[in-house]
Amino acid sequence: MKVHLKRTTDHLVQQLPFVLYSKPNSDTVLGLLQQDDTLYSVSDFNERGFLFASFDGNSNVIIPEERSDKISFEKDFLAVKVLEDKIQEHNENTRDNFEKLVQSGIEAINANYFKKIVLSRKESVSLVKFDLLDTFQKLLQLYPSAFVYCFYHPKIGTWLGASPEQLVRSNGKNFETVSLAGTQKDRGFGEIEWQPKEQEEQQIVTDYIVAKLQSVASNLKVSQPYSVKAGMLWHIKTKINAFFTNDSNLQQIVQLLHPTPAVCGLPKKEAKAFILKNEMYDRRYYTGFLGELNSEEISDSLGLGSDLFVNLRCMEIEGNVAHIYIGCGITKDSVAEKEWEESKNKSLTMKRVLN
Repeated sequence: MKVHLKRTTDHLVQQLPFVLYSKPNSDTVLGLLQQDDTLYSVSDFNERGFLFASFDGNSNVIIPEERSDKISFEKDFLAVKVLEDKIQEHNENTRDNFEKLVQSGIEAINANYFKKIVLSRKESVSLVKFDLLDTFQKLLQLYPSAFVYCFYHPKIGTWLGASPEQLVRSNGKNFETVSLAGTQKDRGFGEIEWQPKEQEEQQIVTDYIVAKLQSVASNLKVSQPYSVKAGMLWHIKTKINAFFTNDSNLQQIVQLLHPTPAVCGLPKKEAKAFILKNEMYDRRYYTGFLGELNSEEISDSLGLGSDLFVNLRCMEIEGNVAHIYIGCGITKDSVAEKEWEESKNKSLTMKRVLN
């Protein structure tokens, strides 16, 4: 592991693009070290490499396999010390602004502009003696059930994350996706009880995805909702499996799914317009998607595989500052004060590795 991390550090010093990532419940870290600093883009989803796409759909960047060295190594499982008492507090102005934003979303729902919206905020944390790859290793060890990544491109920036949500996984003629919504902080109890608000929020996401896929998929199978743990948080999850029709492809599926109600809202067009107008900041790659595109790592007799995840629980590193992105799903039953508390819980995912 040390040898590969040293290679990656040298790559970073040379300001060359790279990505390191580990899939949920895997002991392996994979990576691509791009051999030039060109900014490559995806045009038709037939490219091969690591895809990094923005929320607004205007940037689909790829680190291409044919322009990169591939690396793979096993994780080193070391104890990670987390100093919870050192985590920075929020100021009242941040809280007031977010609660006002949430309240405006609730009022728009009550006025029938949309059924659900996901509203977010960006929190900036000062860094002292920050080490990018050490922080990546902390994420690997704290969140083994998430998709953990470290992405760098001199023309894009530096991003790290530990996402609990798959966008789509495809292999040959079939694909799978998930509906994920609802959030509770883990309190050490055996059973999780979900309130009607969280159950409704998750069902909205599931119904939307199924409806969107009807025209481009066959043999749709939808699981029962169940609770899953991601770090310190619990969510409600539903699995959806299907086959491509003869005239559908991965690009169509992604365009239909992204952005999902879990990161945008429903209806998508109206919710997205509200977000762009009212959040007052650029999400950039937060709530975009990322992952393997047409990779040999997940190929089989049916063809090359793709494995894409929603870019949640992430942060952007800019100089000596970490910009942490946090969002909450808002429905008619939401309460602004409770959504603020949920956003604080979610922010800890990234804050815990910055100590």
